[in-house]
Amino acid sequence: MRALSVAQGVAAAVVVARLARGRRRLPALRARPVAGEAVSVVIPARDEEARIGPCLRAALAAPGVREVIVVDDGSRDGTARLAASLGATVVTADPLPPGWVGKQWALRQGVAAARAGVVVTLDADVRPAPGLFGALAAALDSYDLVSAGPRFVCDGPLEQALHASMLATLVYRFGPVGPPSPPPPHRVIANGQCMAFRRSRMAEADGFGLVRDRMTDDVALARRLAAQGWSVGFLDAGGLLEVDMHDSAGELWREWGRSLPLADVTGPGRQAADLAVIWLTMALPVLRLAAGRPTGLDLALLGLRLSLTAALRGSYRRPGASLPLSPLLDPAAAVRLTQATVRPVRSWRGRTYGDAGLAIDGEAGGGVSGGTSGGGRPARPARNAAR
Repeated sequence: MRALSVAQGVAAAVVVARLARGRRRLPALRARPVAGEAVSVVIPARDEEARIGPCLRAALAAPGVREVIVVDDGSRDGTARLAASLGATVVTADPLPPGWVGKQWALRQGVAAARAGVVVTLDADVRPAPGLFGALAAALDSYDLVSAGPRFVCDGPLEQALHASMLATLVYRFGPVGPPSPPPPHRVIANGQCMAFRRSRMAEADGFGLVRDRMTDDVALARRLAAQGWSVGFLDAGGLLEVDMHDSAGELWREWGRSLPLADVTGPGRQAADLAVIWLTMALPVLRLAAGRPTGLDLALLGLRLSLTAALRGSYRRPGASLPLSPLLDPAAAVRLTQATVRPVRSWRGRTYGDAGLAIDGEAGGGVSGGTSGGGRPARPARNAAR
């Protein structure tokens, strides 16, 4: 017990240091018009007919957007037809080569087709607000690669509580969105639901080719480019960007939960350390409280967790009464994180990838639609997750 108490104390100190960065985090992006270079919007899409419409309409109506390119990644529904009817430029993705994961292959082709100097990539389930593209383009004056943290839309109280618990595991491991100074490359975090960069620079680096076999594509891209000297920013865009990731708590558990460990971009030692932090500072205090035997440190950690819950209210479009109860689900979130760490999933939309990214079964041709960062499902894939 003495060793456990010491370990919990060390983990608590680590978490406090990470959360303390929130006092100095960068301000959220504010709406502004596109100035200077025009913007090309690239959306990789596969079977997105049911929900790509709002994203397309908003992007097509945004001033300063030169074109909206939808890369149709082997859709079996009317995704391409709908995109074309709304005025988007549809690029039909070439067959997926060996060693590639589908989203990166689609994005690479979309960037190659883009004509504007600034490219913003979006997932089909995001809802950009007026002024987002100008804010992202302006942020490229300070960064080489920018990704945006959205405001989340949850469809029920249980889904929101579980989502907030899973989101807290990311904050406990990496700190809040908008760090005041860039972390080391191996700890950079990004959200593939919305990213911005200059087209020429990305084409020269062949960024998507660098991470062609990564399931956690957004974080892999950010870390690889950061290691090459790129300045990478992860900024709060909650007032300008919303995303409805899943339809239920069960879907959230399956799909976002499997990508949370960032397994294919994080070494075993770091994964073990991250798991220890989550179990010791999030799960253990709740379990001891339920058993009626919390320590003073447990109570302090529960207070810290409740403080974070209050801070996370702004991360949701409609924060509900279940949000303050999210710490009660922290042991479940720790279990899901552990499951996905021990048994990482390398499948998406009927295709299973080998360790080198090779599609070894499932559908021929096409790819997977995507967005860290952002999970998925056969009919309505969630974002910020394995693709």
